[in-house]
Amino acid sequence: MAPARKKFQVGDRTLTVSNLDKVLYPETGTTKADVIRYYLSVADVLIPQVTGRPVTRKRWVDGVGTAAEAGDAFFRKDLEDSAPDWIPTGTIKHKSGTNTYPLAEEPAVLAWFGQVAALELHTPQWRFGRNGQPRNPDRLVLDLDPGPGTDLTDCATVATWCREILEDMGMPTYPVTSGSKGIHLYAALDGRHNSEQISDVAHELARALEADHPDEVVSTMKKSDRTGKVFLDWSQNSASKTTVSPYSLRGRLRPTVAAPRTWGELGDPELAQLEFDDVIARVEEGLDPIANLGADRLETYRSMRDAAKTSEPVPAHKPADTSGTDDLSFVVQEHHASSLHWDFRLEHAGVLVSWAVPKGVPLKHNVNRLAVQTEDHPLEYGSFEGTIAKGEYGAGEVSIWDAGTYEREKWRDDKEIIAVLHGRKDGGLKGVPRRFALIRTKGMNGKNTWLLQLMKDQPGDGNGPAPEAGERGEKGSPSAGGQDPGDVPALSDIPAPMLARTGSEADIRLGKGDGETWVAEMKWDGYRMLAGVGTRGVVLASRNGKDMSTQFPQAGELAELLEGTGILDGELVALDAEGRPDFSLLQAMLSGDDVPDDAELRYMVFDILTHNGRSLIREPYRERRKILTEVLDEGEYVTVPPAHEGSLEAAIRASRALGLEGVVAKRADSVYLTGQRGSAWIKLKTQLHQEVIVIGARDGKGARAGGIGSLLVAVPDGDGELRYAGRVGTGFTDRQLAEIEAKLRKLERKTPPVDDVPTEDQADAWWVRPTLVAEVTLAGRTRQGRVRQAAWRGWRDDKDPDEVRWEV
Repeated sequence: MAPARKKFQVGDRTLTVSNLDKVLYPETGTTKADVIRYYLSVADVLIPQVTGRPVTRKRWVDGVGTAAEAGDAFFRKDLEDSAPDWIPTGTIKHKSGTNTYPLAEEPAVLAWFGQVAALELHTPQWRFGRNGQPRNPDRLVLDLDPGPGTDLTDCATVATWCREILEDMGMPTYPVTSGSKGIHLYAALDGRHNSEQISDVAHELARALEADHPDEVVSTMKKSDRTGKVFLDWSQNSASKTTVSPYSLRGRLRPTVAAPRTWGELGDPELAQLEFDDVIARVEEGLDPIANLGADRLETYRSMRDAAKTSEPVPAHKPADTSGTDDLSFVVQEHHASSLHWDFRLEHAGVLVSWAVPKGVPLKHNVNRLAVQTEDHPLEYGSFEGTIAKGEYGAGEVSIWDAGTYEREKWRDDKEIIAVLHGRKDGGLKGVPRRFALIRTKGMNGKNTWLLQLMKDQPGDGNGPAPEAGERGEKGSPSAGGQDPGDVPALSDIPAPMLARTGSEADIRLGKGDGETWVAEMKWDGYRMLAGVGTRGVVLASRNGKDMSTQFPQAGELAELLEGTGILDGELVALDAEGRPDFSLLQAMLSGDDVPDDAELRYMVFDILTHNGRSLIREPYRERRKILTEVLDEGEYVTVPPAHEGSLEAAIRASRALGLEGVVAKRADSVYLTGQRGSAWIKLKTQLHQEVIVIGARDGKGARAGGIGSLLVAVPDGDGELRYAGRVGTGFTDRQLAEIEAKLRKLERKTPPVDDVPTEDQADAWWVRPTLVAEVTLAGRTRQGRVRQAAWRGWRDDKDPDEVRWEV
């Protein structure tokens, strides 16, 4: 009897299916209907990964069988003769002939793959161009495969080593647990190099890691060499090779998925492969860690605007990935264009996802407002107010109706979004947290239409009444709320600072090639501190959140120097007689030691995060600097150092002349990403400094007999595991050695806190708990992960051990 066939609608397509109750994964009872459901559920995040790529399918028409990789499975390149005629195709000429591949660019194609039991979807690292020919690859991939005696957590360790190298090359890296045994790593490419060149780079990276970690990594294809090691397969960058796509199912015993993961997840000792229901739940919650791989969500926005003619922000760069941040922003702008409407914008994946709401934000229950989704906008647009010139797209007046932060409860692209908005006290929401839903509706006239509604269930009790319909907030500065601006701010009100990533001059030159403007600041040799300034006092917070107010009470003058209140970012430095920063002198001054009379403490302020309750973190860097210089006067202990907008080379020469450790280049249009290491701030070092954790000491000989001869130090690897990093034997004064010994003796332990200290370095050694961070200068780092020619600089009481990572 022929199987019963059914028809159902997927978007505008009618699909014929059969045998929906056929079990494809016997161990879990997962049916063909479940497979189709999965692919439709993840279509919004899977399609961007496969669009434009030829899809090779691995099919299990009778299910996966009774053992992994078993069952009657086969690869299929050509589109099946039974396929619907609306599935687009691309052709590739091989030596053996020409194949016609399907292209998966809409959910219905994925559903059809499920119908024919195509469980695995494999694609190359390139896409077809407009001429139908393969383009250069737009991504690099590394396949980390655990050999006998290793597991997924070993792959995660190697993945972090790969990430360090790739991100030092300016290539953000995205991990995917493969759904089989290992991990895939992806990094975006700019398309300027062909597959052969990218394969060579990946091969060299694999060889370098094998040389640095010969006991953990192997890069050769010989299977007998893989026992106890992770095989780093670089070969899938070949133009003729494919890799299972992110979000593809796998043909294993259970319905596992090649699942994109966050780097935080890779540090979990219980890391495991995910199954399809786990992935559906993650997607429904709006989690798509690989969303920004190669994507430029602002391409449409830029194509509709001329930066020379509009006053709107038009950044030349791709948006940074903000998928891991908790401080998500929203803005609602009143837009008097050809017709009055309100622009409702939510931060997601590094942009402001935007809707035009003709009748305004609903402020009563049971009211649905049409919301037409428009192009994504840059985060900088969150503070935009002004006039868009006549003749330009959206010409008219724009003002902020309300703005602030929001909590994302659910984010299902093209389906449903639920968010709790926290606006200004003087904004359109009257400072009351409000819970909204956006529901996707069937498009009208080709438009991407949604319904915006105020939900019946609102957050908490005691928030006061919801604003009445028709009320509008007055335009003005947002209020931080909850604190009298004259009070001394609480330490908990001060956010973690934005951090810079280590880079090179090539990173800046590349940015300038894209039309970006960079500004250089000196890299001051001191303690990073954020200052919360009230009219009645000041609180200082170190980078790791410690209260430093008592160590530098002179900062109290900020209450007089700052116009109003705010949060400032800067560096506390000690200046010697020649006016040069001296890190050792800073430590001596903060600890109360005797110091030269002409030594000075100085707080170098280079950024402002809030002013009079108004958040400035979404303002571009250049605007924040302008505000800073307007509202902060210099004092006896406070300085606003200049920023250099000339050549980078000139700034580096100035840094060397001042004896500083380098410069920090900041993109002029960059926002302030609290607690994150953004690519918009790049530190270029002219001196090599490294933070280390002291784990022990060796007894001194000769002139140092009876005391410490050298310190033994460690640095966590990319997975956070502490690894031996060598010895530090110079740079100390006799007094410092005596003070260091007194400090370490209180932390003694019987055994070394790491298990990889060489035997020769353990002679005459005694050990301490790994709780103290120090800083050293060095000539570099050996292949074994040891400091080279390290010299002592001093303790870093402002740093926690879990912050320490290799910087060289």
